Amino acid sequence: MDGIIFDIKEFAVHDGDGVRTTVFMKGCPLRCAWCHNPEGLSPSPELYIKHSRCLKCGLCLRGCNHPDCKPYSRCLHVCPSDLVSVVGKSYSASALARILLEKADALNALGGGVTISGGEPLMQPQFVRELLSMLKGKLNRCIETSGYATNSVFRSVAKECDKIIMDIKIVDKNMHKMYTQVDNTRIIENLKWLKSSGIPHIFRTPLIPGITDTPENLSAISELIGNDEIELLPYNTLAAAKYESVGRSFTFEYDPSALKAPDLTIFKNATIRK
Repeated sequence: MDGIIFDIKEFAVHDGDGVRTTVFMKGCPLRCAWCHNPEGLSPSPELYIKHSRCLKCGLCLRGCNHPDCKPYSRCLHVCPSDLVSVVGKSYSASALARILLEKADALNALGGGVTISGGEPLMQPQFVRELLSMLKGKLNRCIETSGYATNSVFRSVAKECDKIIMDIKIVDKNMHKMYTQVDNTRIIENLKWLKSSGIPHIFRTPLIPGITDTPENLSAISELIGNDEIELLPYNTLAAAKYESVGRSFTFEYDPSALKAPDLTIFKNATIRK
């Protein structure tokens, strides 16, 4: 079974316990207005150009005979500054498992493991299940997910995990649809199942000014998760930087004066990422 990956990050310290290797799966069903990984939205490999350093020489636009360049109408190899590439690479589950297991001793010694993130890993559930099964007993296995999947997909992947990191962004259904373009019914259902599943987990909320960080939304999240652990993530003010590289536009606007520290007393078990 093959999967499409857009990045593999080693020595990650914010994607679960200890020091980890994080695998970023390509494709996401949500379109969060503030998304900071636009290269993870499309499920397919796509052209990635670092426009800010481009010399406008036009060499990449000239014809070439490289088979891997033909789908993109550009030469991927001629740029003198190496600014043209494709984001998204296919791996078999067995090949990726071998790569991840090469550092198993070091990751285990550092109390870490492997986290499958995205994008949204549940968009490629068969691949993720197969990969996680190959790592069982050899590395601690975690997924980072929006929870947007059918109940059967969510549960089947969750049962292959040692821990789950699940986002809960907005509780109000209409607001969730407005800012992510999807309904949150599936997310809430999967969150409630996760709470009762016995699988170790932590919830996360990105603090988006005036949207997710309001007292009303945070109180609703607190009521939903109860005593469970939650990590609050500060807004990434550099979110727009990568959009042009994949031919997208970043249109989300926020008032910098609206950035504020949330009231942690709303929650029973919360931390803010530094």
